[in-house]
Amino acid sequence: MEKMLQYVWKHGLYEESGFTTTECIPVVVIDAGIPNADAGPDFFNAKIRIGNMVWVGNVEIHQRASDWYTHGHHRDKAYDSVVLHVVGVDDSSVRRSNQEAVLQAVLQIPEKIKENMEWLLSRDTPVPCAGHLCRIQSVYLSDWTTALVTERLERKASDIFVRLEQHTKDWNEIFYITLMRNFGFGTNSDAFEWLAGSLPYKYILKHRHNPLQVEALLFGQAGLLEADGSTEPVARGNIRHPADKNDSQTQSLSGDPYYLSLCREYGFLRKKYSLKPLEGFLFKKLRTRPVNFPHIRIAQAAAMWISRDVLFSEILETEEPARIRSFFNVLPSVYWDTHYHFGLTSSFRKKTIGKNAVDTLLINTVVPVLFAYGKQKNRPDCCERALKFLEALPPERNHMVTVFEKAGVTVKNAGDSQAFIQLRREYCDRKKCLYCRIGLQVIDN
Repeated sequence: MEKMLQYVWKHGLYEESGFTTTECIPVVVIDAGIPNADAGPDFFNAKIRIGNMVWVGNVEIHQRASDWYTHGHHRDKAYDSVVLHVVGVDDSSVRRSNQEAVLQAVLQIPEKIKENMEWLLSRDTPVPCAGHLCRIQSVYLSDWTTALVTERLERKASDIFVRLEQHTKDWNEIFYITLMRNFGFGTNSDAFEWLAGSLPYKYILKHRHNPLQVEALLFGQAGLLEADGSTEPVARGNIRHPADKNDSQTQSLSGDPYYLSLCREYGFLRKKYSLKPLEGFLFKKLRTRPVNFPHIRIAQAAAMWISRDVLFSEILETEEPARIRSFFNVLPSVYWDTHYHFGLTSSFRKKTIGKNAVDTLLINTVVPVLFAYGKQKNRPDCCERALKFLEALPPERNHMVTVFEKAGVTVKNAGDSQAFIQLRREYCDRKKCLYCRIGLQVIDN
């Protein structure tokens, strides 16, 4: 209920006529103030006319007036700046730490607003307001999606800044780790990020003119090779993973020159750089399409780093999404034309990175890293270019976006789909209808 009071106060959804303090002094809210999500009063720098005097200060909101004492505000000098205590129930007068009385007002929530709020918050559906979306004005919805896509990029930029601090502020390393994570395509994203974290980018650069060594580094660090070239199953504690090699595959590996060459190269490189590989079972294949098998994605990632040593620099200098997409037009080594994993052959198929997969990599790697770089380097042109890239790319097709399309919303480009993913994850799933502009429209109608 307290959040509901804060929401009604913030958006002025109460009846202004007859709004008075508990001592019947008229109250006119000139400015509701700035919402505060941290410690301290709920709203900063409010401007309120109480009687004939205009007050500028902070506002605290509680369901019950006595919560002022329950929360210890009467002992906290941070609340001495409160000029108005707004409550749902007046069950106590309140005082500052110096014993001065605090003006208090009861905020009545209109019955219609209350009913709409309770209806929204009680709905057990992915998007509670789905039935109302088709009635939201397109201009209003467009403004909200623009804010949402920026909000999503800001969140992704924050994650990138954390990585940046962990890796001596090397943007090439950050791009490498972020791209590798997204080569996991959801199912294996964490495993691919751990792989990149265990294998510094400088080692790949050092060996990029020897494709077999780059592949050996990546496959070996992923725990998918035997460092000495043996074909005995990998010891993994007391757990034998279902994906461990069976007898027929062991025989295939023993006669697989490519696999054995990778093992020998990795055995040498592992000792040279004192590398510690991951456990191979971290990379999942269950319920994964063959084109998304970790072996294929690692082979494609290897091809990316072999083909370009300054990929992030090239992206910084490129303004056309079509040209950046061409950077991902790489082919793994020919072995993978007839394999989806080691040892067992399959029908011939070139393992290029599909168009949808490339678009996903652009949306989740190129765009956020470019945006974060622009923020950190004070390059608004980079931030603007990141947003334009989203507008130029086709929308993502997944269950989060589909639910909005079924509700009658048009999703034109990747910027729109990213906005609706942000809306779903940060507002709908968390029941934060009180903080959503669409929720405001539904509540106020």
